[in-house]
Amino acid sequence: MAESIAVNKTPFQWEGTDSHGKKIKGKSTAASESAVRAKLRQRGIVASRVRKQSNLFKKTGSVKVADIAIFSRQLATMLTAGIPLVQSFDIIGNGHDNPAMQKLVLAVKADVEGGTSLADALARHPLHFDDLFVSLVAAGEQAGALESLLDKIATYKEKTEAIKKKIKKALFYPAAIMVVALIVTTILLIFVIPEFENLFQGFGADLPTFTRMVIDLSVFVRSEGIWLALGVGGVFGGYIYMKKRSKRLREIQDRIILKLPVIGPIIQKSCIARFARTLSTMFAAGVPLVEGLESVAGACGNIVYEIGVLEIKDEVATGSRLQQCMENTNLFPNMVIQMIAVGEESGSLDEMSSKVADFYEDDVDNAVDGLSSLLEPLIMAILGVLVGGLVVAMYLPIFKMGAVI
Repeated sequence: MAESIAVNKTPFQWEGTDSHGKKIKGKSTAASESAVRAKLRQRGIVASRVRKQSNLFKKTGSVKVADIAIFSRQLATMLTAGIPLVQSFDIIGNGHDNPAMQKLVLAVKADVEGGTSLADALARHPLHFDDLFVSLVAAGEQAGALESLLDKIATYKEKTEAIKKKIKKALFYPAAIMVVALIVTTILLIFVIPEFENLFQGFGADLPTFTRMVIDLSVFVRSEGIWLALGVGGVFGGYIYMKKRSKRLREIQDRIILKLPVIGPIIQKSCIARFARTLSTMFAAGVPLVEGLESVAGACGNIVYEIGVLEIKDEVATGSRLQQCMENTNLFPNMVIQMIAVGEESGSLDEMSSKVADFYEDDVDNAVDGLSSLLEPLIMAILGVLVGGLVVAMYLPIFKMGAVI
């Protein structure tokens, strides 16, 4: 029923004056213009103009994790200030610059107006509100502390997104430089080296071995480059296709990543940070440990840790201590296990998990900064070898000829 209500509503843009005579304007959704005016009257607003805004949602855009975090923070702030839930949705939705986020918020509002609980309304949009988000909201509704839980969700989203950005930054910079190096090298091989090859044909002497190798490589790229590019593209496309459908392939990839030098330890620390942050958030919300570990597994960001946490969940369900279960997986450093053990003993698991998360988030920040400093000279050296090597190879015959003269 709520779904049909959300579909049939039309977006409107209105202007009017509030109870103090101040001119205001905004956007709202309703079945008709009269319904909009009625809603505004309930809020003490006298509408002077109401018109359909038919293009309100045409530019769909996309909803980002940052948008969801801001939404959680805004909703928590408004509920803390005593603003009713539906009115809070109206304010957040109509005031959002992102049309896709605006549409999402107003759709959730329509479901809540239809009598659906907030957790169930959010669960109807799984692409934007995951199981963890929905579980925490449900816990907040049951405990009567929704604003507090929404604030925790916002903090959790902001911190986990910050870690993701750090990891992406660490991986993107060298990848981008290598792509540029590959493009420059290809251009040299296809357009520049052939000019030197034509020049060298009139020398009437044998070319240095290094120069001959570069020219042969240029000939190969010009004659077989298209097929080589298609082959590499096909392999990459097939890998992406299979990765989405094969859990085994993702597990193999994630295991390899964890064993890589330099990058592996950073990924491992980020997984531990996300594990600890999610565990802290779930436990602080009063979610039972076994149920919470289900959401923690999916939040780790690495299938190896996801499988490990699910194993922990199964062992905890049989009565084993969390500390011992974590130790059995061989995925967590001794320091993490000992801090979790202290948290279990003292009844402050959420607090100790939060401290673990803080420590590893800072560690990831430092590791990424260190990696960037290490990679910059290394990448410059690789670029120098690639481009400089091609230049030297082309000038070797000229140097040789000059020496003979």
